[in-house]
Amino acid sequence: MLDLSKIKAISLDLDDTLWPVWPAIERAEAELLQWLVDYAPATAARYNSTEALRGVRVQLEAERPDLRHDLSALRRESIRLALQLAGEDTDLAEPAFDVFFAARQRVDFYTDALPALEWLAARYPLVALSNGNADVHRVGIGAHFTAALSAREFGVAKPDPRIFHAAALSAGVAPHEVLHVGDDPLLDVVAAVQAGMQAVWVNRGQHAWSHAVQPHLHVAELGALCALLAQQR
Repeated sequence: MLDLSKIKAISLDLDDTLWPVWPAIERAEAELLQWLVDYAPATAARYNSTEALRGVRVQLEAERPDLRHDLSALRRESIRLALQLAGEDTDLAEPAFDVFFAARQRVDFYTDALPALEWLAARYPLVALSNGNADVHRVGIGAHFTAALSAREFGVAKPDPRIFHAAALSAGVAPHEVLHVGDDPLLDVVAAVQAGMQAVWVNRGQHAWSHAVQPHLHVAELGALCALLAQQR
C-alpha cells in the first residue's frame, strides 16, 4: 500500500502517461515523409511510406545498440542511413530530423493530465523522467517541473536505477521519498520499486498486472491519484 507520509517529491513518466505517444509519432513520421518528398525525392521514392521509414529505424536500432537510450540520435541516424542508401546528400538528415522533432512535440494530452500536473506541481517538486525525446518546455508543461531527466541526456535509460536515483537527487530528496508515476509495468513500476521508490501504475487500458513486484497503487487516470494524495495534505 502507498505510504503517503513518505512522499516528498514525484517523478513522472511522459509518453503514454500524460499523452498517448503513437499519435504524435505517426504525425511526425508523416510530416517527415512529406519533407522527403519535397527535398529528397529519391529517398521518398525508395521509402514511400511511414512504415518503410520506420523499418530503417528498426534496422539501425538492431545494428547500433549504443543509440538505444537516445531516441533522437537513433531517429536522426536512421534518416541519414535512408538518405545514404538512396544516394542522396546525407547532410539533409539534420533539417529532416528537425521537421520530425518539431512535430513530435505536438502532443494531445489526456484530459486528466494538465489539471493533475497543475495540482501536483503546487504541492510537490515534480521531475519528468522519460526514455523518450519529448521536451517538456516545447510541449508546454516545463513550468510544472523542477527538473526533467531523459535517457538521452543522462546516458542510461529506465529501468537502470541510476536514472531514478538522479531524479531523486534533482528533487533534493532520498529515493524512498519519491513517488514515481508511469504507465509501463517494467520500465516505470518494477524499476522504480527496485530503485527504492514507491510507484503508481497508470493503467488507462484496464490491463491485468502480471509481475511479482507490485505497484503501491494503480489508477486509471491521474485525477484519482490527486484525490488520494489530497488526504495527506
